[in-house]
Amino acid sequence: MIRETPRDFLDILKSYVPETGRPVGTLREEFSEFFTEFQSEERPSVEPVLIREDLRGVWCTVPESQPDRTLLFFHGGEFSVGSTADHLGFCAELARAGQARVFSVDYRLAPEQAFPAQAEDALAAYRYLLSHGNLPHRIIPVGISAGATLVIDLLLMLRDQHLPMPPAAVCMSPIVDMKFGGESVVANQNTDWMTPVRLAVLRKTYLGGHEPADPLASPVNAQLSGLPQLYIQTGTGELLYDDISAFAKKIKWAGVPVRFEIWEGMFHYWQIFGRQIPEARGAVSHIGAFVRDIFDR
Repeated sequence: MIRETPRDFLDILKSYVPETGRPVGTLREEFSEFFTEFQSEERPSVEPVLIREDLRGVWCTVPESQPDRTLLFFHGGEFSVGSTADHLGFCAELARAGQARVFSVDYRLAPEQAFPAQAEDALAAYRYLLSHGNLPHRIIPVGISAGATLVIDLLLMLRDQHLPMPPAAVCMSPIVDMKFGGESVVANQNTDWMTPVRLAVLRKTYLGGHEPADPLASPVNAQLSGLPQLYIQTGTGELLYDDISAFAKKIKWAGVPVRFEIWEGMFHYWQIFGRQIPEARGAVSHIGAFVRDIFDR
């Protein structure tokens, strides 16, 4: 069961319901204002860089960051909102927990740039790191929600293009099946702030008419062998819990080492709300221990 404090906070999150049909710029401003309010007040040192003319990355560091450790971070936001700017508190937490630099990517957003532009940007960001002296075994891709999907897409593209792989990757609550057919999509409507309607809007906005079964859109449909170790987090309160669980089973059957961590009662995106719930701080702490172990090998 969710404790009383998280349940109260879940009600606050449920109050954030973007209205369909409103200008996308307004939705992005509201997302940034709403989610920045609840993150850690700590801010990392930042250094923006141009990956290419229409793609920016931001180096985020804290005093604990070691220069030869890079977390390649992809933010969430349903592929249409979100940026490094409204995840800076979270980037600081990841950097501190992993004792690493965070390279956060402001990938292009839908509907202006629909699928697969975001996956292409993930690959471009990884290539940028390699071309600027970052060794693949010192890079760990990390993503949350839509950003976690881009982590999986990145690994699939690296494998298929025979490019150097990172040693591991971290996926927090990835979106893995655009059909959204898991029973939890209906059963967990009282324990998540996401809704079936929002998932349907996400699919329409992101795919722009593209086939939902495409393996980069729905990684559960991909051939999954040959990927590096994955650490996947999900909460039992998420609408996507069943979809993520099915993906974790499939990737394990494909022979990929996977650490699948289930957090009782947690809702979508809970990891960024460290100021409100201890489970968020715990999840980031677990991620930090995982990436430090990988880098120390």
